[in-house]
Amino acid sequence: MSSKGGGTALTRRNYRLASDTDKPKATGIVNEKLLSDYLYHVFPSTKQGPALASLRKPLGFQDLGAHLERLLSEGEPTEESRDQPNEGRLGPQTVVLDHTSGFEGLLFVDDDLLGVIGHSNFSSIRATTCVYKGKWAYEVLISSQGLMQIGWCTLNCRFNQEEGVGDTPDSYAYDGNRVRKWNVTTTNYGKSWAAGDIVSCLIDLDEGTITFCLNGQSLGTAFTNIKMGPGIAYFPAISLSFKESVAFNFGSRPLRYPVEGYLPLQNPPTADLLKAQKLLGYIKTVLSTAIDTQEERLVEKDCSSWRLHGEPTVLITLAHIFNHFAPLMCKVYLVEDVLMSFLLGILEGGGSVDEHPLIQQLLDLFWLLMEDYEVNECLKQLMMSLLRAYRFSPIIPDLGFQIHYLRLTTAILRHEKSRKYLLSNVLFDVLRSVVFFYIKTPLRVKEAGLEELIPTTWWPTRFDKEGKDEREPKDESADERLRRRAYERGCQRLKKRIEVVEELQVQILRLLLNNKDKGTGEASRYIFLNKFRKFLQENASNRGHPTALCPPEYMVCFLHRLITAVRTYWDEGKRKSPGSISSEDAYVPPQLFYNGKVDYFDLQRLGGLLSHLKKTLKDDLASKANIIIDPAEIQATSMDDLDEDEESGAAQRPFGAAAMGGALARPSWLSSPTLGRANRFLSTAAVSLMTPRRPLAPPEKVKIRTLAVEQRTEEDIEGSHGNDGLLLGRPLEEPDQPIAEKSLLEIVDGIVMMYNLSVHQQLGKMVVVSDDVHEYAVALKDTEEKIARCPARRPDILEELQKSQKVFAEKLNHLSRRLAWINATIYSKEKMLDVYWLLRVCIRTIEHADNTGSLFAFAPEFYLNVAMNAYSALKNYFSPANSMEELPGYEETLTQLAAILAKHFADPRIVGTDIKDSLMQALASYVCYPQSLRAVERIPEEQRVAMMRNLLAPYEQRPWAQTNWILVRLWRGCGFGYRYTRLPHLLKTKPEDANLPSLQKPCPSLLLQRHMAELLSMDKDMAASFLNSVLNQLNWAFSEFIGMIQEIQQAAERPERNFVDTRQLKVCATCFDLSVSLLRVLEMTVTLVPEIFLDWSRPSAELLLRRLAQLLNQVLNRVTAERNLFDRVVNLRLPGLESVDHYPILVAVTGILVRILVDGERQGISRAASVLLSDPCFQLHSIQHLLGEGGESSASTAVATSIPPVVGPLGPAVNPPIPSAPGTTAPADRKHFSLHAYTDYISEEEERKVERMLAFLTEESKQAAASTAPTSEEDLCPICYAHSISAIFKPCSHKSCKACINQHLMNNKDCFFCKATITGVEDYSKPAGS
Repeated sequence: MSSKGGGTALTRRNYRLASDTDKPKATGIVNEKLLSDYLYHVFPSTKQGPALASLRKPLGFQDLGAHLERLLSEGEPTEESRDQPNEGRLGPQTVVLDHTSGFEGLLFVDDDLLGVIGHSNFSSIRATTCVYKGKWAYEVLISSQGLMQIGWCTLNCRFNQEEGVGDTPDSYAYDGNRVRKWNVTTTNYGKSWAAGDIVSCLIDLDEGTITFCLNGQSLGTAFTNIKMGPGIAYFPAISLSFKESVAFNFGSRPLRYPVEGYLPLQNPPTADLLKAQKLLGYIKTVLSTAIDTQEERLVEKDCSSWRLHGEPTVLITLAHIFNHFAPLMCKVYLVEDVLMSFLLGILEGGGSVDEHPLIQQLLDLFWLLMEDYEVNECLKQLMMSLLRAYRFSPIIPDLGFQIHYLRLTTAILRHEKSRKYLLSNVLFDVLRSVVFFYIKTPLRVKEAGLEELIPTTWWPTRFDKEGKDEREPKDESADERLRRRAYERGCQRLKKRIEVVEELQVQILRLLLNNKDKGTGEASRYIFLNKFRKFLQENASNRGHPTALCPPEYMVCFLHRLITAVRTYWDEGKRKSPGSISSEDAYVPPQLFYNGKVDYFDLQRLGGLLSHLKKTLKDDLASKANIIIDPAEIQATSMDDLDEDEESGAAQRPFGAAAMGGALARPSWLSSPTLGRANRFLSTAAVSLMTPRRPLAPPEKVKIRTLAVEQRTEEDIEGSHGNDGLLLGRPLEEPDQPIAEKSLLEIVDGIVMMYNLSVHQQLGKMVVVSDDVHEYAVALKDTEEKIARCPARRPDILEELQKSQKVFAEKLNHLSRRLAWINATIYSKEKMLDVYWLLRVCIRTIEHADNTGSLFAFAPEFYLNVAMNAYSALKNYFSPANSMEELPGYEETLTQLAAILAKHFADPRIVGTDIKDSLMQALASYVCYPQSLRAVERIPEEQRVAMMRNLLAPYEQRPWAQTNWILVRLWRGCGFGYRYTRLPHLLKTKPEDANLPSLQKPCPSLLLQRHMAELLSMDKDMAASFLNSVLNQLNWAFSEFIGMIQEIQQAAERPERNFVDTRQLKVCATCFDLSVSLLRVLEMTVTLVPEIFLDWSRPSAELLLRRLAQLLNQVLNRVTAERNLFDRVVNLRLPGLESVDHYPILVAVTGILVRILVDGERQGISRAASVLLSDPCFQLHSIQHLLGEGGESSASTAVATSIPPVVGPLGPAVNPPIPSAPGTTAPADRKHFSLHAYTDYISEEEERKVERMLAFLTEESKQAAASTAPTSEEDLCPICYAHSISAIFKPCSHKSCKACINQHLMNNKDCFFCKATITGVEDYSKPAGS
């Protein structure tokens, strides 16, 4: 091959042609006359008619060059006319964005100066060329549908971060985000735009009007009488907000929607266009003409069957054509207008891509007759044009445009040499090639033709109390059933069309994943693998740099196509080597995580930083996996941890942005929709640092300790004899069997990472549409019911209601069609199976990694995240269209996931607090749903007991709220009055989200309760420390709550305008909820293991009972006192404090009291009663309050009062008390709280138990009052002044009551009084007669 310089390239080509002309007759096969006829047939002269054919001069290869020059120069414009500037236009011939002085704010501008991304609040930029008369047009390709103002401005317009195009007197703009037009003032105009639309901006300076079109459809004249005259000229201009991106087409490429009478701002290359079309005509003639040497005549044939056979005549003829054609094919306009149209024309007839071998032959011809740099540029421009065409084509019902462009892409990528060039240099480096795997969602249903495809719309119509669709198919009316079936048929039709596109996208990926094409160097798959890893790195490490990320909607589609392609290859491999596993059982072996063959960038590992793990686990790596880490590498790692970020930033930072510092580093493929590599960062503050059109510097090499992604070869990945490749360092626990081709394992690993990066978040985002359908359906049903109830005398109301009904119905028609599209592209059964497969891959990978013991710490955190998120997506996002229960092996998978959550939420090998929290939350959510709770019960008993032991660890020094919530969920449904899903007083309000775990119906687990009971009764120390910690936290939570409601009450009573911080209200409500749930855990413990409190042979039982009694009395007194603080705050009904009410907390306390005072054994009951009554805070009135009795007794009624309480008659059940108006004190006759009022929540048996308890305590308190001899002050405990002295300390002989000293000794061993260390405590009784 000759050198790549332009001059030498041409000499070589001319030299070859000259050598042919020296021997004109030596063409071997073709005689002179036949050759002449052939050449005249291929290159017909326009001036000579066919009649003169006999008189014309014979034409041979020696004259062909001159003949061809002459033909091409015919019709060319003269030099003068070519140089004449267009009238009405000022500025350079090539129109680009003015990146030197015509901008305001921060912007990223692409290499070709046509694409732009906003990087500040509201940035503006204009073009380099302006117009002052005539009719002109340019197009803008909308890449993100956010806030932008596009239009025209004059040189006088001054923009800033608040005002952009359209906000100044001489600028005019259209904004499809807010659907308005702007010229200082604003009015409604046009339609809303979406990513993938094309806006045409037209200005008529003869009439003084500005018009805009969207996808070729005029939106009407936007502005008339615009300012014109001397000194006024208009520039194309745009203002865009942060992260928004567009690309301009001023005429450097053919306009997608040209408008008659309007010229593009940049002149099309007319002369070159003419030449290229002529030359293409000659090529077509060569392809469709055969030379029959036997009969010495030319034969017409079908060009699609043409083959490159190496006939000298044909090749030399083509070489002459390509001499002129090749340089033209480096120009973007000609590639798009001439070459792409020609290639699309070849595929026009339909049929599979294999049936069109001509494209393969033509690409062979390109590589043969063009210089390498020309083919490279031509292929690059062709792929760019295809990608742009695919992305910005309108959606039509049969997706014809998309299919058309994907078929040509597939045909080009079938060509091995072209595919490898594009993979190595274009697809991931210059293009955002992921776009090829995206199917955009139409925002405008009408234009996408969905009305014809889905003529009948349908949505659920019957709802239960919580707003879920509860329609059983048998309840449907005949009309509803017909509509639903027609809608489902429409959805199926749509799905079939979309599947055609998806199939083509998978074909493209299968070509890129081909690992057998080793004829021309490295196989495609290994090039793809290294580029794919780099793509993941850019998306993983640039999370703080939003413009750099691949949009999540592209990622979702890419993920699904990649899974399909990988699984196909995996199963093909399985058929060839039956010993390996099928893709159904795929997993990623643990050695990938620690052998350094796969780069996980700076992603967090379960055990912390990789550098730390290499140091601490190097011995385990050596013993378990035979991997020895070079000590120098450990040293280097620790040194490099400091500057690693700096260097990785520098390596990716293009030269133009280097001046701006590391914050602006850009990945290689970041680009706006022009897809060119963007390396200009524009900032008004830093313009002096920029040098225009600076070439890209080669990136510096980053220091690496393991193999760099780009340096890996096939052998590094797949391995060879005696080399395991990616699977180096197999631990003993791993089975020694082939899994699959190792390159596929790395791609599966990449797919899991992709799901974690942005796919899951996008799946959650798209659920909004089905939520909207649901909300509108509820609103429509509500409106129809109101219409039915509307009195005949109010036609005005009826009219308004009918208007609303019409709006809702229209919106539902639109949304239900859009939902059909989203269900087909994102939430279909096939996509659900993909996510399910991914979930199972993660589960198996975690199980295998877990078996390696300490090496589990090397596993990346994202595997656990994806396992939890994929399960959550399957449960919450894909229903109700597809149910999770129908998935194969669903129950087994649920159990495996339960085992992972149960084992790892307290796994000491996992150090990250975020991942620990996520595991805890996932487990908490898991036990709220009957199916997943049963899965937890199905895991092996040993694991269940270990999980319960971890849940019962003391609540100090760890995040205990979640574990407490888990215990509460296991109990909910068993406790006293604890069978509710939502609190009684909240039933009338609509929950924000009925799918929340906390709003699920109670489903207690008796099996796990039994494990808890066994653990607490067997392990006395654990029981004591667990309960002490629960009591401590209850004390803290309730005290905090009381403190906060005091502040809220004070704020509410101030005469000035009240303002309570919403965050404070939220914290207050949380403390209340925590208090209730801690009380429920105490109730659960008292019920399951009463002996912890009542069997005083256990060391801490008495102390625990006293502490419990003390806390229960405190809670009761605070909540039940007349017109107290609690009452007043509840009656304020503040938003944010909805859950704060008497019922949940009083019922929880009652549950504990009933269990120890009514349901226990006699000895236990008497102990509990004596402890409760001896507590100085006990007030009988508080217990009476539970049944609405207590009358107006004062809050200070103490135990000593011997007056029997006034017990009112137990009235019939009434509704829960209605609060008085906010801010007022409740009137005296306001109904008290009473458990009798909650008949739906509390059973009759439970009520009877409370009555028995009240009667028992009334009797006991009378007896206690009668028998208690007055105690002199000297005999009372000097600490609490509530109990008599009953203990003496050794060695110092100070005294107190037992309760005080026992509680003190839990935390401190020093004497209260003299600070001596207490060695023992003995009983003390007052000596007789003293």
